[in-house]
Amino acid sequence: MSVSVGIVGASGFAGSEIARILSEHPHFDVRVLVAASSAGTRFGDLNPHIPALADKIIQPFEVDTLSSLDLVFVALPHGKSAEITSALEGSPVVIDAGADHRLKSKESWQQFYGGPHMRAWDYAMPELVHADEAGAILSGKQKKADTQRKILKNSRAVAVPGCNVTAVTLAMMPAVAAGFVSSGSLVATLAVGYSGAGRSAKPHLMATSALSNIAPYSAVGKHRHIPEIVQNLQVCGAGEIEVEMTPVLVPTSRGIVAVVNTATDGVSTSELQEAYSAVYGAEKLIELSPAYPQSGPVVGTGRAQVWAGVNPNTGVLTAMTAIDNLGKGTAAAAVQAANLAFGFDECLGIYMNGVL
Repeated sequence: MSVSVGIVGASGFAGSEIARILSEHPHFDVRVLVAASSAGTRFGDLNPHIPALADKIIQPFEVDTLSSLDLVFVALPHGKSAEITSALEGSPVVIDAGADHRLKSKESWQQFYGGPHMRAWDYAMPELVHADEAGAILSGKQKKADTQRKILKNSRAVAVPGCNVTAVTLAMMPAVAAGFVSSGSLVATLAVGYSGAGRSAKPHLMATSALSNIAPYSAVGKHRHIPEIVQNLQVCGAGEIEVEMTPVLVPTSRGIVAVVNTATDGVSTSELQEAYSAVYGAEKLIELSPAYPQSGPVVGTGRAQVWAGVNPNTGVLTAMTAIDNLGKGTAAAAVQAANLAFGFDECLGIYMNGVL
């Protein structure tokens, strides 16, 4: 089976990474690459690391061209993405790697993004545990999350999670599903590679500013991914939960390591790790790490490393996740959802081996 594919925003980091994965996929055939700022440019001139697609010419956006395809990935900033998805919705399967279709709450959208609130689409996190299946997973009656996978199968409109959202959600989801964390505050600190800020020539993203520099941003409740994290954890069974999140740009091109802390009441590390094993033991893309996760082993892959423990002196739970922000954080998640939408194995074509 051959699925015709277009990528809008193909010259950006996320779009290029989607193209890299699809260039070796046995069923997805990349036919159209779209980017307004680089239309007319040979794709290989911008992405020499993807020789399989090097001779394709980047095209301007045309509804008729994209509507004739089976599948379109959109990898644009919020707002810009909505313009494209609105024009395409109902024609091909559309997978949006931007933020426009992630949030269910209009109020949260207005607070953190502003502008028109778009309908929330099916959410591209197959591993997301729903509260009504948590008991079966934790008891071993059910091997892994199934509800979200059923939603994504045959879906025609999919929203890819934010990269920081994925890191924090995967870190905390088993603890929430097990009832160890249901309310209160989570404090998340994330080391984030510069590609997470996009491919743009802003002064603070230039090498002269980034090299030998560590730069926090969007602290004290300002980061736009906060309501999406809350939304996910409430799907898992959390109540009124607050997230204090501080991402920190570190001088590396890609990768995220998230460290999340929260208070617990009488939970032991062994109980916690049993819950994490029950939730993630059968997941192909999530590895329970015996040591603190690091970004190096997962860079270039669609995998995540997760670790969790409890300080017996303070009762504070610490959970950590390492992902590639362009891999499991964006492009690999998009391809995973596309696989499910077209009935393929969800891990088909996703890179499992890193580059270290």
